[in-house]
Amino acid sequence: MRILITGASGLVGSALVSLWQNQHQLTILSRSARKVQQQFGSTVHVVDSLSNVDFNQIELVVNLAGEPIANKRWSQSQKDRICQSRWQLTEELVALIQQATTPPHTLINASAIGFYGRQDAGAIDESYQSYYPEFSHDICARWENLANRARSEHTRVCILRIGIVLAANGGALKKMLPPFKLGLGGIIGNGEQYMSWIHLDDLVAIIDFLSKQPSLEGIFNATAPMAVSNKQWTKILAERLGRPALLPMPAFVLKLLFGEMSDLLLFGQNVYPQRLLDSGFHFKFSQFRAALQDLKL
Repeated sequence: MRILITGASGLVGSALVSLWQNQHQLTILSRSARKVQQQFGSTVHVVDSLSNVDFNQIELVVNLAGEPIANKRWSQSQKDRICQSRWQLTEELVALIQQATTPPHTLINASAIGFYGRQDAGAIDESYQSYYPEFSHDICARWENLANRARSEHTRVCILRIGIVLAANGGALKKMLPPFKLGLGGIIGNGEQYMSWIHLDDLVAIIDFLSKQPSLEGIFNATAPMAVSNKQWTKILAERLGRPALLPMPAFVLKLLFGEMSDLLLFGQNVYPQRLLDSGFHFKFSQFRAALQDLKL
């Protein structure tokens, strides 16, 4: 299959390229073309502009690009960067898909469980409509709306609302490990907020699965079936590392340190992947403890 991937140098994109580079003809969009070519070798084709891509020759587009949401405090300029890094590229991709005479048959577009905003402990699936209107929702809502414009009789659109991706070499878990390894970990706020997670291998498998299922389209929660509370997350991670976790992080300290961005840590969602399960996808890692055991921490 001839596939275009954006965001291929990120955590998820790199893993996806590793899976697909000997199976498909991959074109990767990157502003650092030389660096990406060195990373993946001659089995992929790298372009630095979408103007260098013939969308009549692309069968599948996987759009994973976007400024990391939790890398920096949310100044107004950082908020703009987070939004525009997703919206502008997606808008450009969709326009090119629409203009093609033989467009890609599928667009798989990233989103996030932040779409739902802060929620209580009740499980929510793709049909849930009572989202909480805040910054994380606003990012995802427009991102999804832009991606959905690519839908036509020729092109299906699959949108992945992705949870916290578990990987030893990147993402949120990598940032959590240093204090936990020093025995300085602890619950965040009251610890009751749910953390919906997914093992990197399962996320890549979901993208691969959807690429092969022409009847599937729409919204999919890309989370493991068993979310955990922050208290459970803290306890299991500390046990996995063989360290105590006795230093809680009070809400007011987080707010002082991170401002509005602290809401990502203090509030959560218990997200359930109903549509993937109904479609026959099998999760390799359904339980948080087993997922951690698989990672080389």
